[in-house]
Amino acid sequence: MADLANCSRCGNLFVQTTREICEACYKEEEKQFEIVYNFMKKRANRQATIPEIVEATGVKEDLIIKFVKEKRLRTTQFPNLAYPCDRCGSEIVEGKLCQSCSNELTGELKYQHDIEQVKKLNQEKEKEKANQTYVAVDKGKNRRRF
Repeated sequence: MADLANCSRCGNLFVQTTREICEACYKEEEKQFEIVYNFMKKRANRQATIPEIVEATGVKEDLIIKFVKEKRLRTTQFPNLAYPCDRCGSEIVEGKLCQSCSNELTGELKYQHDIEQVKKLNQEKEKEKANQTYVAVDKGKNRRRF
């Protein structure tokens, strides 16, 4: 079911189905894509970087990055289309994180998982100790011996 939403580009109210932008902004985005694609498909421009494309076409950098992330402009056809890693800013051609950041986050997650496993193991050992504790009751303490 469609919802009412505000366009993320112009703020106008529209019926949102699959896109986060209104029809007018979508058409404008498509025009911008055509400008970029027509520039890139020329043999002389296939090695262009994103800043060079921005300078030549006037299309905003974030929109070009969006086209690359959506794989509308493929790095296999245009090898110099690199955009910044979301974490450190180094140049990448796919995904949101560079390999270094991805490895670092994976290591941190593994470390946290290992800590949780050790805590769980310690809790289980404490339960075992509690179950193995014997309590001796001296029933004869109150009795008198004659």
